[in-house]
Amino acid sequence: MNVPDAAAPLHAYLFADPAAHSLSPRMHAAAFHAAGLGGTYEARRVPAAELGAALASLRAPGVLGANLSLPHKEAALPLLDDLSAAARAIGAVNTVVHRDGRLHGDNTDAPGLLAALDDAGFDWTPGAQAVVLGAGGAARAAVYAALVLGEQKVWVVNRTPARAQALAQSFPAPDRPVAAAPAADVPWAEISLVINASSAGLDAPDQTPLDAAFLARLPAHALVYDMVYKPRDTRLMRDARALGLKAENGLGMLAHQARLAFAQWTGAEVPVSVFVEALGADGVPA
Repeated sequence: MNVPDAAAPLHAYLFADPAAHSLSPRMHAAAFHAAGLGGTYEARRVPAAELGAALASLRAPGVLGANLSLPHKEAALPLLDDLSAAARAIGAVNTVVHRDGRLHGDNTDAPGLLAALDDAGFDWTPGAQAVVLGAGGAARAAVYAALVLGEQKVWVVNRTPARAQALAQSFPAPDRPVAAAPAADVPWAEISLVINASSAGLDAPDQTPLDAAFLARLPAHALVYDMVYKPRDTRLMRDARALGLKAENGLGMLAHQARLAFAQWTGAEVPVSVFVEALGADGVPA
């Protein structure tokens, strides 16, 4: 896609419910400025029943597309004109790109997570295993990313076992199986990466998706990556660090997925540092 005419009015959106808490508008405002493009990015609360109409509105002239967040990442799939290979494999869309009246669905969560893990210095070891906590759209992206990394087995742990099982069965990979299991059945001593893709801990400093007793069984080189970024130091991260483990929050992933979405909308490659700096410590409570 070519970089749009800087003089043309450009618009992009976030569709979510709720949406007021989102930090995406400040990131994309900074990106438009850095790219020299006159554009706006608005976070809109879109209830599930209104998703179809909201997506249809993206076909208007001057609209670049939208990001999708809860509860729309999976529901949007049949409402779009075409999907990227990643969106099909993951079964979730977080980025919609308007191209000449057609809506293309993609998933930048997975490559955003991979870039964030690289920034965090994650040392992938052949034959390693990963654990994904959660079973929604973000968890699907996390499982996909773990398979791209080459993890030999990915365990899905969720408070609703049936949802974990459904997610695992949607990733047929006989040489690198995805399995659902209760936390007690995971071989923690063989796990190199734990990804929290659930909302546990979001704006709840004392909430955690995983008992510290399981973290204590992890090998010393394991990384705990929490997609939650509010607060910046979740209880899961604090528990991991207290055990001497490395832990990171989801700000890096948030910035990288936004960078990738912005590039698809505009063709402009804006450094991830622009997105990170736009977040600001004041916007993400400790």
